Amino acid sequence: MSEYDRGPQGGGYPYGYGQGEYPQGHYGQGYYDQPYDRQPYDQQTYEQQTYEQQTYDQPRDQWGRPYPQQPYGHEGAPHGYGYPQPAYQPPPRKRHPLRALTVAVVAIALAVVAGLGIGHLISASNSPTASGNQNFGFSGQPSSAKTVLDVDAVSAKVNPAIVNVNTELGLQGAAAAGTGIVLTPDGEVLTNNHVVAGATSIKVTSIGTGKTYKAQVVGYDRSEDVAVLQLQGASGLTAAAIGDSKAVKVGDQILGLGNAGGRGGDPVAAPGTVTALDQSITASDESSGSSEQLTGLIQVRANIESGDSGGPLVNADAQVIGVDTAASTGYQLNGRRSGGAGQGFAIPIDKAVDIAHQIVAGTASDKVHIGKTAFIGVSVSDSQGQGAQIRQVVPRGPAQQAGLAAGDVVTAIDGKPIDSATTLTNVMDTHHPGDQLTLTVTGAAGAQRQVPVKAIEGPVG
Repeated sequence: MSEYDRGPQGGGYPYGYGQGEYPQGHYGQGYYDQPYDRQPYDQQTYEQQTYEQQTYDQPRDQWGRPYPQQPYGHEGAPHGYGYPQPAYQPPPRKRHPLRALTVAVVAIALAVVAGLGIGHLISASNSPTASGNQNFGFSGQPSSAKTVLDVDAVSAKVNPAIVNVNTELGLQGAAAAGTGIVLTPDGEVLTNNHVVAGATSIKVTSIGTGKTYKAQVVGYDRSEDVAVLQLQGASGLTAAAIGDSKAVKVGDQILGLGNAGGRGGDPVAAPGTVTALDQSITASDESSGSSEQLTGLIQVRANIESGDSGGPLVNADAQVIGVDTAASTGYQLNGRRSGGAGQGFAIPIDKAVDIAHQIVAGTASDKVHIGKTAFIGVSVSDSQGQGAQIRQVVPRGPAQQAGLAAGDVVTAIDGKPIDSATTLTNVMDTHHPGDQLTLTVTGAAGAQRQVPVKAIEGPVG
């Protein structure tokens, strides 16, 4: 198998998947304790949701995301799959996925930025050395730490290989925006999973060509926050020059580029320096309140903003060394600057490309999901270590049609024990639309039963 290009002259990577386009509408979701047909659309953007507002016991869908509210008094009845779509059309746009993160000791003092796919609040743990154990067989030359980074020159080289990612979040009646990195001329794009999570429709605009393409998710690794997209009908795109993240050193000059603020157009440049390597953070997604442990990250001092998630972190030689993923910054909520450079975190490109290779090869694992996402239409929360309690079912969705109801506790799926909402999410990631599942369920009265449920296609995981 050929590798992604380490520089201007490298070879391409296999492409083409033939996946069907994600439908525009899906079963809607409601928010717990409100009548399903009287729930206004969620009008909060990621910037408006702080860590303190995300509680882990609020009702969530099968991926652990809290159910949103649905807009302006429009009926929340599910659309898609033969159901009428609400009259409301233009959804409020979120400055998508940057995992806005806050670093440990400054978690209270710093405002959360949404957008990079920054939707992460983070506590970080420093480690003195970089991980760098992966060998990809690439032949790229490391950039010298003494090289002076010319922002304009580097931006001019890298920008054509960047894309703006725009998603429609059908279940929330909202939209979001992030960034991606072109891996092949035929339209393979690397981004963060949280940039496309919840998407029912994805459109990608190439900075290099100005063209907009429909995109499909080839696969994703939720735990490492990596996803690969395939642009439909793309050809002749400029692929990014991939650097060697193992050669990155503290003090190196870097440049973050992305769809800052979700505004579209040319990427915004955020120059800075590498401040630490091999960082571990606990990142909480602002849109869901769910958290995950990300390790081996590159930490930089740069004004990474909302909307930059999935964008390239590059060195002075215009080579991609990381994927911008999370940040604690000097920006206030709603994208207003409060002054000072923030701290950003990026997935090393070696790790991201390694995962991309696995996704493109179609090799699923307990972490990597290939293809479309399975959906059963439930909101769940933890049940004191006894399973995942159903807080709400989607009207006319698979779970309701199978006889499941609020208050039921799922303790196993196909014999695999379920001890929490997170475990249910992970198990569902191993399934696909059309799979016939058997849920072991304990009812409110304490009686246990086996419930067959057929999964349908849902939004991106």
